[in-house]
Parts: sequence; C-alpha cells; structure tokens
Amino acid sequence: MERSGSGGSRALFPKGPSFTIDDFSNKDFIVRDFVDDLAESSLSSNRRSGPASAQQPFDPKPLIRTFENALQGLGNLSEELQAKESDLLSQVRRAEIQHDQTLDTLGNKLDQSIDQFEALDLTLNNPNENDRGSRGEAGGNIAVQIGEKLEELDRKRRRALDANFLIQCWLQVSETGELTSLQDIQRQGGSENKVRCAVIAHQLMRISQRLDPVSWGHTNGVRNGATNGDDDIERRHNTREILEKFCETLEQDLLKQFNNSYRKQNFDDMRECAKVLHDFNGGASVIAVFVNQHQFFIDRDQLITDEVTMDGETWDQLADPDSEPPGVEPSLQSLVDEVKIIMQEESFIIKRAFPYYETVLIKFIQRVFQQSIQQRLEMVLEKADTISSLAFLRSLHASRSYIGALVEDLKSHGLTEHPEPCSPQISQTLDQQMEELFVPYIVGNSYIEREKRSLEELFNSLLFKYNIYHSRRKKAPTGFMASLAQQTNQLMASAKDAYLERLESSDLTPTQKAMMLRVAGVQETDKNKNEIEVSESEGVLSTATAKRMLTWLAESVRRTLELGSQSDTPKDVATLLNLLLMNMGQVYVETALEAALEKATSQENVRTEPDLSYLPSVRPAVTIGSMMNRFINTVLIRLAESNTTVRRSMEAQAKMGIESIEKKAGSIMKSTVDVIVNWVSKSLAQQKKLDFLPKDELSIIESLQTPTCTSISLFLSKGTRLIGQAVDGANLEVFSSELALEIQRLVFEHFKKFKVNATGGLMVTKDIAKYVATLKEWPLSKDVEAAVELLTEIGYLFIIGPEALRERSRNLATGSGAAARGKLRKADFKAFIQSRDDARTVGVQSVLSSL
Repeated sequence: MERSGSGGSRALFPKGPSFTIDDFSNKDFIVRDFVDDLAESSLSSNRRSGPASAQQPFDPKPLIRTFENALQGLGNLSEELQAKESDLLSQVRRAEIQHDQTLDTLGNKLDQSIDQFEALDLTLNNPNENDRGSRGEAGGNIAVQIGEKLEELDRKRRRALDANFLIQCWLQVSETGELTSLQDIQRQGGSENKVRCAVIAHQLMRISQRLDPVSWGHTNGVRNGATNGDDDIERRHNTREILEKFCETLEQDLLKQFNNSYRKQNFDDMRECAKVLHDFNGGASVIAVFVNQHQFFIDRDQLITDEVTMDGETWDQLADPDSEPPGVEPSLQSLVDEVKIIMQEESFIIKRAFPYYETVLIKFIQRVFQQSIQQRLEMVLEKADTISSLAFLRSLHASRSYIGALVEDLKSHGLTEHPEPCSPQISQTLDQQMEELFVPYIVGNSYIEREKRSLEELFNSLLFKYNIYHSRRKKAPTGFMASLAQQTNQLMASAKDAYLERLESSDLTPTQKAMMLRVAGVQETDKNKNEIEVSESEGVLSTATAKRMLTWLAESVRRTLELGSQSDTPKDVATLLNLLLMNMGQVYVETALEAALEKATSQENVRTEPDLSYLPSVRPAVTIGSMMNRFINTVLIRLAESNTTVRRSMEAQAKMGIESIEKKAGSIMKSTVDVIVNWVSKSLAQQKKLDFLPKDELSIIESLQTPTCTSISLFLSKGTRLIGQAVDGANLEVFSSELALEIQRLVFEHFKKFKVNATGGLMVTKDIAKYVATLKEWPLSKDVEAAVELLTEIGYLFIIGPEALRERSRNLATGSGAAARGKLRKADFKAFIQSRDDARTVGVQSVLSSL
C-alpha cells in the first residue's frame, strides 16, 4: 500500500493495500498473521497522519474493497477450476469406454481361437462323427494313419536290410571264413556302428549254434564231419572260433578306447564305450578294467606291506588304562581320508562315464573296503593285539568310529547323487561293507568276553596289594562273622591268584605285563609277588581307586554300546554289572567293611581301652557304594531298558549288592555303639566310693573332675573325631543321638549309687558338666539334647538347700519317658536326695515326706 507525502492532497476514497494470488498461494500463508498485519498497517498509517487525524475514526472502506476484490478473484478461480475438472472427467470417461471396447474385441478374438482349436481337436480325434466338420476331421485322421503306415514300412525296410546284411555276413563267415562287411562297419567308428557290430556278432553266434553245430561240438545229425544230405560239402571254416575271435577283438578295441578316453577325460566317449560293452557282455569287462586298473589300487598295493606307523610312546599310551585313547592309527587314518576324497572324485567320473553308474559304484565300493581298508585294518589290529588286550579294544573302537564317520560322510555327500543324499542301494552297500569289516571281531560273545577279560585284568592288578594285605590280616578264628566273610575271602583269594597266574602266562605281551605291574605297584625285580611287603595304607579304601575302576568300566560301556549290536546291549551291560558288583562291591568294599566289623565285634568286651581306628573306613565305603549305585542306575540299567527281563534281574542284583554294603556299614556302627557303651560302663564301675565324700575342700578346688570322668571324657573326645570321619549329615546325628542317649542313661543311673556330701556335690557338678559338654559336642536331636541337659539338674540336687529342693520338687514329672523330655520323675528325684549325706536331717526329710 502506497501513501502520498504529507504535503500532498489526500484522495477522497483512501486506497487499501493491493494483493496478488501469489500472496495467498504461498505455503507460509497464515490467516491470523495476515489479518494482524493488515490491522497493524492500518493503525500505523493513522499514527503517521499526525495529531490532526488522531481523533478521526477508523476507516474500514479500503480494507472492504480489498477483500471484495480478493473474493471476486477467488470466485473466478473456482469457476476456472470447475471447468477444468469437468473437462478432465469427460476425457476419463471416453478413455474408459474405449478400454472396455478393446477388451471386448480381444475377448471375442480369444473365444474364436479357442473354438477353432477345439474344432480342430475334435476333427483329429473323432473322424466318424457326422457333422459339418466331418470332412476336415477325416482328413486329419488319414494323415495320422499315413504317418503310422510309413513308420511301419520303414521299420520293415530296416529289418529287411538288417536281415539281408546278416545273411550276407553269415555267408561270408561260413564260406570264406572272413567278416569283411562287419569289419568295414567296425572301421567306420562311432558308437552306433559299434553297437550294431556287437548286435550282429551276437546274432551270428546264435546262427552258428543252429547251422554249424560241429563248431560247437554237437553231434546232432553229424556223421564223420558231414551233415545229412550234404555229403559233398565239407565245412572248412570253424564259424564259432572266427566269431569269438572277432568278438574278443571288438571287446579289446572298445576297452582300449575306453582307457584312452579315461586318460583324456573324454566322458562322452567313455559313456559310449561302456554302453556298447554293456550291450555286448553285460559290462563286466569294462567295470573290471575301470576298477582294477585304478591308480588308487595300484599305489595302495605297493604300500600294503608298509609297517604300522604309530610310535612306541603312542602304543604305550594306548595300552595305559589311565590315559585317554590316542585315536585311530595314523596309516589307517591316512587311508580312510584318501578313500573319502577318491570316492567323491570318482563318483563324479562314474556318473558321467557309465549309464549304469550305480552298478559300477557298488563294485568300486566293494573293492575299496574289501581290499584296501580291510587289509590295513587287519594289520593295525594284529599289531594292537601284540601290545595288550586293552590296546586291541581301543584300536578296534577307534577304527570302527573313524570308518563309520567315513560311511556317514559318503552318505551325506551323495556320491553319484551329489548334492542329494545317497540312493538307498548305495547306502545299503556302504552299511553292509562296514559291517563285514568288523563281523569277525564282534560276532557272538567274542567281543564282550574280551572286554570282560580286559577289565578283570585291570581290576585284579589294581587290587593286588589290597587283596594281599587283607589276606594276611588276622581273622577271627571261629564264629558267625567268619562264616559270613568266607565268600568274600574266597573271591579275594581268587582275584589275587588270577593276577599272579596271568603274570606268569606265556601269551602275555611285555607291554601288557609292564602295565599290570605298574597298576599293581609291583616291581619286576620282586621274584615272589605273593610275598611282597604291603603297608597298612594299601589295605584302606580309597574313593580315588573306585573312581579309576568306574572310569575304566565307563570306557568299556561306551565301546560296548558302539561296537556291539543293539539287541545284545542289555545282556552285555548285565555282564559288566556282575563284574562291577563282584570286584568293586564284594572284593573291594565289603572286604574292608568285614575287616572293620571283625575289629569292632572283637572289642565289645575288651579290658583295655578300645581302638576305634577302624571307623574311618566306613565313610569311603558308603561313598563308593553311592557312586556304584548312581552309576548303575544312571548308565547300566538304562541301557537295558529294551529287555524287561534283563533289566529287572539287574535291578535285583544291584539292590542286593548295595543293601549288603549298607547292612555291613550299619552293623559296624551298631557294634561301635556297643563297644563305646560297654567301655563307658566299665569305666564308671571303677569310680571310687569316696570320690564324692571328700574331707579336704582344698583338694576339691584344685581338681577339675574325678579321674573316672577325665578318662571317659578323653575316650569320648577321641571317638568324636573318628565318628566324624565315619559318618556325616543325618547319619551322624542319628548315631550321635543314640550313643548320647545310652551314655546319658549310664551316667544318670551312675550317680544314684554314691553318697555325696556338700563338698562332694561340687565334684558331682563338675563331673556332670564335663559329661554334658562332651556329649553336646555331637550333633544331637532336640529330645536327646534335652535328656543330656537333664544331667545338669542332678548336680544341683546335691548342693542346694532344703527350700530349693522343695521348690524343685514341685516341677517333677510323672509317667514313663518324662526324663527324656527334660524333667525328673519323683522316683529318680527321691533316689538322688537319699544319696545326700544330710538326707536324714529334718529339712531334707520334710521334702521327702512331701513327695
């Protein structure tokens, strides 16, 4: 909006601001800001008019005109847009109409084409229908019939030509002894000509059999070399020999051509030769040439006499039961790796070179397994057998695993079906060859018997010194325990004798003998192995020894599972279970428990302080029994689940074996209770009558307890340490509670037998405090702990006055079992009060009378 200068004249109608369409079509246009700008510009112009115009009212006319002009412009724009929209809509309608017309036209043409095709199809297939198109249909049928007749005539013509050529060849071979025409075709080359030569040669052979029986050694109508009716004609040519020679030459040429093509990697020509030879004689010759002359077999035949390449240290590791198996023998591993590569490469060639490639591949697989792998496997196992029985078993397992991995790799590779898996026939062949390799070593019970003998040798070696120690142990001369231990002693002696007999065996290899001596801890220089010195530590149970035995057994189970048949697995693991229960359960664990039990029962009535050093053998026995039980239930019995009868038998055997160990351990602890209780009873019986009637108070102050209490406490403290080494947890609490309750009963009754004066009451209190402190070192149940605490009340009864006694008499219990709940019964309370030397005084008598 422009304004004139202040000196100029003002217009009659003030002019408002002017705008264009660009001002309203701008993307930054905002109506509110637009109105605010107009109002501001109007006010600014009024302010610039000076004081003379300050009192003039606001003039909206310019703005009204501006908005009218803008409104008129917007109306014009709306009309223009509406016209354009109408024009575009009409154009769209016309385009849609034209598009529909085009679709209708194309649809009609397509329908016409379909109708024409169907009519033509009916004409060719239904020539006899009487309709308007019968003439065209008859014409199509006639064309087909003419084509068929021409093909039939061509076949007859070719048969006639072949028959003519066949007769010509027969006349040549029978009259002239030559096959000129057939040789001409052979020299032309080409697979079709070679196939034709082969077919004609076979046909000529059959003709020769019928028309020239003399050549075939038949006497059908033949007399002195002449046929009936042909006395003037003599056969001068042996057609059989001529034809066989030609066939042989043809076969050799084809084989030679096949070999040349193989060297040049001309697979198409190889395929043609293989096809001809297959039609000629079933392909046996070309398959034999391909397989037998393969470079792999030629090279391997030269290397088959090589020695097994594993070094001495590796063989020693293989024979060592405590070391991890080193794996498959290197020369066998190298052969298997090479076989994998050769099979994958040659399967590609076989598929391209032979139409009947599966047959060729099967022959190739059989040759590889039966010649190369089998010969090397036999060498490896023969060498391992000269090392030790364990080395043989480990080598057999490693070889089976490695060759099995080869078979699975070949199956997944697919060979001729690559990248798809092998065909069922090839997979079956691979599995069959795999089984045939190892059948001689795992047939029947031969394998599990090897495993059993190997484990027996290891177990007998490991327990040799243990068995010697316990065989020399002083046994109980007679009695029930000796009869119980007789079976275990026989097994132990049998194991020891078996070990010594095996060491002296002539078929024992040096490596295996060294291993057995090392495991047994015996020197070769020890001449009389049965008289070697053994220490007491070698007759003690060890969980480390049990772990070694279970580790050896677990390795054997693994081999049995992978080498044996699935149907024989339950019976095999049952055999291993019997071996475990006999060697670890009876010979090892039960022998130690029986020794401890004999020692415990022999000390129940001794006059000297009992020796409880046998107790620590209980805990390893229980631990080993638990290890055995877990191994049996987790491994062995689960592997026998497929055979319910065998599994139930194994469960019963395992239960019997574990229960036998638990019963003997329980008998040891029960006998230990009797030993300790009997000794405490004997010690209490040695208490002097005057120990609690001292006359010198100073001696009471200086001494802590009586000598009897001191000796019993020391004995129980020693027993506490040994008992803790024997049992733990809940078993320790049950045992301690039972033992503490028996000792509490002895002590409780013990103090009823002595007179106690006021000074002696202090000594009773000290003795009881020592007994209670000693017993409370053990983990006790709440009831037993309350019974032990009751002993403290006894000491107080000897030192308190009549009034305190009266107060305590009000809290006495009645009925049986009250003492076990921490309260004295009236009869016991009265017995202790009567043991006081002032029991006849008036105050004490009043307490007694109140009861």
